[in-house]
Amino acid sequence: MLAKPTVHLSALITGYPAVVEAGLTTVGFFENVPTGATVFLKPNLTFPTYRPGVMTSVECLRAVTECLVARGYQVIIGEADSGGYNRFSIDEVFERMGINELARQTGARVVNVSFTEPEIFKLRVGSRKISVPVPRLLLHEVDAFITLPVPKIHMNTLVSMSIKNQWGCLQDPNERLKLHPYFAEVMFELNRRLPRAHSIIDGRFGLNRSGPMSGDVVELNWLLAANDLVAADRVCCRLMQIDERRVKYLQHFRREGWWTPFDDITITDGWESFRKERFYLARKWTDLPGFACFNNSFLAWLGYHSPLAGFAHWLLYLFREPFYDYDTEKSKVRKSPK
Repeated sequence: MLAKPTVHLSALITGYPAVVEAGLTTVGFFENVPTGATVFLKPNLTFPTYRPGVMTSVECLRAVTECLVARGYQVIIGEADSGGYNRFSIDEVFERMGINELARQTGARVVNVSFTEPEIFKLRVGSRKISVPVPRLLLHEVDAFITLPVPKIHMNTLVSMSIKNQWGCLQDPNERLKLHPYFAEVMFELNRRLPRAHSIIDGRFGLNRSGPMSGDVVELNWLLAANDLVAADRVCCRLMQIDERRVKYLQHFRREGWWTPFDDITITDGWESFRKERFYLARKWTDLPGFACFNNSFLAWLGYHSPLAGFAHWLLYLFREPFYDYDTEKSKVRKSPK
């Protein structure tokens, strides 16, 4: 947490490179992170193939990577396998989106953090003590961290932006399902441990009404850079016209002290002009079982890990169209070494 966070907004009229450079300069990244440092980039890659408003664009990721490499930084682009109950391979996504080719062209390193060495931190939530596995790489082997989310509605957390994007750093999608009821506590603990964390929100497109994998794509054409993840998300909430008091995980961060009076956040003059349509959440009835499991540890076990889990999902899929071909994508997941 910074006493005086800085948030920089730019229009994406001329493309990403210039606004990325300006954003990182304004929020002090180049002053605070020495040349030669290793920087971890965490895009939001929430679907097997690229979807605007759902995932960080490769154009944004390229602009950030090329900017950092040109200034002498060592860049790692990383993400974990995703999909929760229906896991898909992030290795396949890296290839399909051209991220592997981007790495070859720039000298960046691409890492599927699902298969890196974990570090376990213990966390007490009420009367429970939980174990959270995260990549040791993030905590001990990089000098700075930049999260690159998109501004979108999320059926379980209301919004998904800078803080929520690190949920994808938890290595095992199945383990994330167990930890859903402790989302706010886990995200606070993980995000506060990240080294020199910055945010670049890819606001070329946003996602309204539903999410994180489907909804109404909204063309926004802005990019937000910040040196404080909570400040980034609070400003983004105002751009999306979402009341931050309704975002439970943000209120947890507030109670834990990661908070700055809004008037003390330095924001680009005229930032209100970047507001467009009002974002909102409209759940379908088929979203409600997942929402219930997200907020209750017993239901999370029942819906994802109990002997009844398979039947429950079969029943749900009678009414809800699959997001993607689950069996095909599961078959491409890399096998863990024995």
